[in-house]
Amino acid sequence: MNAPLRKIPPGQEGVDPVPKEKPKVNIGEVIRSYRGQRGLSQGDIERRTGLLRCYLSRVENGHTVPSLETLAKIAEAMEIALADFFPGAETPRDRDTQKMLGELSEDEIRFLSEIKKYSTTLSDGDKRLVLAMIRKMAAVIPPPPRKIAARRSAY
Repeated sequence: MNAPLRKIPPGQEGVDPVPKEKPKVNIGEVIRSYRGQRGLSQGDIERRTGLLRCYLSRVENGHTVPSLETLAKIAEAMEIALADFFPGAETPRDRDTQKMLGELSEDEIRFLSEIKKYSTTLSDGDKRLVLAMIRKMAAVIPPPPRKIAARRSAY
């Protein structure tokens, strides 16, 4: 008995179908890792996204793969970029940003994160006003000197 013939769409004759490859990234493990680094529970993500905790568990355990729209919700809830879920997808701009972040203290990063959280609702004019106020304040009040950790000798 002959196998049934597969109908080939017009214009696709002689074209090899795209091979089905297993993804190189286990998105669930990546999500769990980022969530753990940020000290967030699945319940925290549930409250921030509206996604059910049982669904998040299925994603993290590799039983289901979220859509890009769902990944974007999860990324926003964890305050990371969607591209962070995909290693090797960084651009030169991303590398420059990482370099700058490496030069900031924990307090500076926390401060900038707070500003970012609230700046999304500001108009461009309001953002310029806030920057002008910060420049003015920085010129009036000198920053405190940075503490340099003294090293103890082992003697």
